[in-house]
Amino acid sequence: MNNLFYLLQSNLNFSDFKYPLLFYVTAFVLTLIFIPPVILMVKRLRLFDRPNERKEHKIPTPTFGGIAVFAGMLSTIFFWYQFSPALLFNNHISVISFYLSITVLFGVGIMDDLRDLAARYKLVIEAALATLLAVSGIRITSFGGLFGINELHIIAQYTITVVAIVGITNAFNLIDGIDGLAGGLGFMSLITLGIFLTLSKDLNYALIAFALAGALLGFLYFNFNPARIFMGDTGSLVLGFVIAVLCVQLMKINAIRPVPVVPNIYIFALGIVLIPVFDTLRVFGTRIWKGRSPFSADKTHIHHLITNEGFSHGFAARMICIFHGFILLLVYWMKNFNAEIQLLILAGFMFLFIYVLRNTGLLKKIIKPGKTIAQVE
Repeated sequence: MNNLFYLLQSNLNFSDFKYPLLFYVTAFVLTLIFIPPVILMVKRLRLFDRPNERKEHKIPTPTFGGIAVFAGMLSTIFFWYQFSPALLFNNHISVISFYLSITVLFGVGIMDDLRDLAARYKLVIEAALATLLAVSGIRITSFGGLFGINELHIIAQYTITVVAIVGITNAFNLIDGIDGLAGGLGFMSLITLGIFLTLSKDLNYALIAFALAGALLGFLYFNFNPARIFMGDTGSLVLGFVIAVLCVQLMKINAIRPVPVVPNIYIFALGIVLIPVFDTLRVFGTRIWKGRSPFSADKTHIHHLITNEGFSHGFAARMICIFHGFILLLVYWMKNFNAEIQLLILAGFMFLFIYVLRNTGLLKKIIKPGKTIAQVE
């Protein structure tokens, strides 16, 4: 018997979510088990993330938490795969290409955490992996009428897909600057993607979303301020890449459905990654405007705008995640609006949020009398 629940104007058939929930819980439990041995290994090998002028933490902290997240996700997927192979690979070349790509990127992340690879090398590898996925069929084929653009030329499909995947990957990598932020944003985005991929009848990628979301939740238990371990580039690169690919897949699958699960799916997908993407574009644009390299060191990211006022990492991460939740709800509630109007509203809220953080000091009014800023947790 199908159980129907009315949520956000959508009927959720809970029988469709039995496997996703199983993947989610399994990945959560496995990651909780994997993290302590990783912390012990990192401490023995002295593989700490050490403070510098670009970082917010004050003491050397174990990194490589991404190893446990990656292991928790893949272990879950391959364990349950043996019981129902039809749920996963099913001879889909795109799925096989996806697993190959995240494995390669996982290795790149480890090398980056160990040796601090140059940005150009990482960008070349990311672009190559994004191209592989575009060739396998995971690519943006249309803008759905946004700005009057519908079906894209094949060259535009590949170009826009590669730029989108590489851009989102690095946006999540760059926003991983304080305890719990990248993991919190990623968790909320993955749950949203998992729900709507399931509603779109794309169980292959929905299960990936729920498995990584469960692994992230397990990691966040150890990453909330004060963090006992960081995910490092090993985790943030894979996290951003997976979210980017799932966004493209959600757009693709809805473009070919007779009735899309979400109208204006392209704006909806943008809302899922809006905060890290907007923040990266804003920071890079500001640096270039000032005649500096976009990769130069400073503390102007969205989380810095809060911590620079004396607020804790925990408070900053929670505030940004709450705003991310608001954006996710907003972009869904506006699903029947004109696409260009949706885009303007989203941009307006982002500029307003940044303005409040940078110019008004409004956050200080939240503090209770007699409480110092540093005590706000």
